[in-house]
Amino acid sequence: MDSIESAIRSILVTDLFVETPADRIGLDDRLRAELGLDSLGFVELRVQAENTFGVTISDDDFSPENFTSIRTVSTLVRDLRSRAQA
Repeated sequence: MDSIESAIRSILVTDLFVETPADRIGLDDRLRAELGLDSLGFVELRVQAENTFGVTISDDDFSPENFTSIRTVSTLVRDLRSRAQA
């Protein structure tokens, strides 16, 4: 398990109070439909991801496509990190 995915799971359970236990959240579980994240939860996830991973998520990147699942958020974080190093 990659540390980015583990950290996102932890944020969901610890900071956003998702009721599903971290070890039962799949990489492709949908954040809104399956985990019940609301619009405020997505904003909080954005802020927590920025703080945790040292990235800045622009309004363009803060899209439903990038915030569908743990997999899409972690892909975005990796992409932002590689862009920052380029």
